[in-house]
Amino acid sequence: MRTTKFVLIGSGLAGGLLAAYLGRRGYEVALYERRADPREGNMVGGRSINLALSTRGIHALEQIGIADEVLKHAIPMRGRMIHPAGAEARTIFAPYDVDPNKHINSIGRAALNTTVIEAAQRYPNVHVKFNHKCTGVDLTEAVCHLETDGAQVMARGDAVIGVDGAFSAVRQSMQLKIGNFEYDESYLAHGYKELTIPPGPNGGWRMEKEALHIWPRKSFMMIALPNPDGSFTCTLFWEFEGPRSFATTKTDDDVRRFFEEEFPDAVPLMPNLVDDFKNNPTGSLVTIRCAPWFYKDKVALVGDAAHAVVPFYGQGMNAAFEDCVVLDECLAGFPEDRQRAFAEYFQRRKANADALADLALENFIEMRDKTASRTFRAKKKLDHFLEAALPGIYMPLYTMVTFTRIPYATAAHRARIQDALVYAGLIVAMILLVALAIRLLR
Repeated sequence: MRTTKFVLIGSGLAGGLLAAYLGRRGYEVALYERRADPREGNMVGGRSINLALSTRGIHALEQIGIADEVLKHAIPMRGRMIHPAGAEARTIFAPYDVDPNKHINSIGRAALNTTVIEAAQRYPNVHVKFNHKCTGVDLTEAVCHLETDGAQVMARGDAVIGVDGAFSAVRQSMQLKIGNFEYDESYLAHGYKELTIPPGPNGGWRMEKEALHIWPRKSFMMIALPNPDGSFTCTLFWEFEGPRSFATTKTDDDVRRFFEEEFPDAVPLMPNLVDDFKNNPTGSLVTIRCAPWFYKDKVALVGDAAHAVVPFYGQGMNAAFEDCVVLDECLAGFPEDRQRAFAEYFQRRKANADALADLALENFIEMRDKTASRTFRAKKKLDHFLEAALPGIYMPLYTMVTFTRIPYATAAHRARIQDALVYAGLIVAMILLVALAIRLLR
């Protein structure tokens, strides 16, 4: 019996992981990547938001035996370190969960990308080729057209899977050739720019290392995630246009003045601030929704190619890894009917991807604005109190999304019900207290 061949386009994080999953199943896998091999130091700098690996992603890595290897390169982040406005303001630590052992993991893209590619290449039936740019896909024949070193080549398989990111060439071919293909992309008015806090003189961290640092400033914010070498990767999320924006901040003095006004405690830690700001590109933030994610038994989409989300819940990579787990399960469940496996995968993931997209957008508002609010922090403390008092019954939304594998849509729905009950309970309690006070006064 002939072995099924999958052609994968994109050897980023999800592409490398999916290649490992398919290789483990015994499929023949040809993985093509338009960029050079990241293991040779070819990662593009200046636009890679650090990654926050959590339960869903760790589970996916565990299935192919590389979670421990990956976590060697990670730093635990046990909560948010909030840096309020004002030079004299003191930082506030807000734990992610009532359980101090629960944490997310800061990890650099390059280390993780290298690990998943090498995991895939442990299978002799997986072949990886770099510097091959996909220019289009023949959907009916499962043939990819590629460019490499100026030459045109074709890659033929039984099925093509697009794991090639938010601006997927595979998805673009589906948009052009599937008549009822639904597609929506929406950009935030904010962009992002990567900056750096280098290690201290002794190679140590110059801020609390086991935290995700946030400077919330209502309409914009900066975050910083720790790296194993003692540095922090910072990301400024700021409006593209406006009176104070990327568009109006041009000179060295403009940059210094803005950071000294808004992030005074960070400026002394950023000796390369002006150079980083001027030389690193300004990235855009896009949400992409589409349907369907497959065409017959010939083509499917995974990760950002199917459902790009903004990074504010730290779940983009984790969701893409979860796609790999679900697709693997579906292919195992319907080994003789790949179209049904693709359809089942789409059915299981679509509503959850849409729910995550909404959650990520909502969390941007929470991070840049609400984290500095005493009312918001009081609600978080109430969440943790109820979680401890009602174990297994009450779980905050962040806990469900980050520290469980509850489907995103289910978590969002459950959180809405919980919040309604909590607010109703608070209102009833207030009414009873007022009534008791009136009675005592009489």
